[in-house]
Formats: sequence, C-alpha cells, structure tokens
Amino acid sequence: MSTGQEQRTIRCLVAKVGLDGHDRGAHVIARAFRDAGFEVIYSGLHRAPEEIVQAAVQEDVDVLGISILSGAHNTLVPKVIEGLKSYGAFENTLVLVGGIVPDEDRADLKEAGVAEVFGPGTPMSETIDFVREHVDR
Repeated sequence: MSTGQEQRTIRCLVAKVGLDGHDRGAHVIARAFRDAGFEVIYSGLHRAPEEIVQAAVQEDVDVLGISILSGAHNTLVPKVIEGLKSYGAFENTLVLVGGIVPDEDRADLKEAGVAEVFGPGTPMSETIDFVREHVDR
C-alpha cells in the first residue's frame, strides 16, 4: 500500500559514446551515484549514439549521464538527444554531460538540450545535488 509520499529510486544510465576509451571518470560517477542511492546502469565503452538511446529507452532512465573526453561532443551528444526525442523519451530524461568540454561549446550543448555540463574536478556532491533537484519523479 502506497502512501503517495514514497519516491522511487532515481534510475541513471552512465554512458560512454563514441571512440573515447577513457572510462575512469564514468566509473567514478557511477559509483558516486550508487552511493547516493541511485540505480545505475553503465553502458560500457565505445557505444554508438543509437545504442545509448536504446539503452536509455529500454531501461526507462531518469538521468542520462554522457561521459566524453574525445572532443566529439558537438557531434555525438546532439545525435543522442535527437534519438531520445524520436522515441518521445527526451522530455522525461535529464541529460548531463561530463568530461572535457571547452567553455565555448557548453552553450551549444545546453541549447541542444543538455541540462548541465560538468567538467573535471566538479565535486561529486554538486552533481548528485543537481540530479536530485532536477529529476522529475
């Protein structure tokens, strides 16, 4: 019996898109999200944008965290967002980007639909708080 006060667990997909082979940051954020009580799925390395979209839709995630260090964010992230939109999943998915993103590219990513970009050295608590404040449960 539900009282209506219970909140379900936040479901997150931490994704590595493209040819970027560095996943230490993705593992660190996945562990921090788990420790914060989130349910976390990790995509593994070298995923195509469509694979990420499929996983996000099939797993019905609240948060899609894309970890990218390759410099291909301006190409790959919009493809993921367009894919989410094509499935009608974008409106219910908080899209975050973490990694190496030059300041001049952040506005374009946000315009494309990214909720926030987290660079190297961002405190885990800041990212976790952002998710808790912005996920629509």
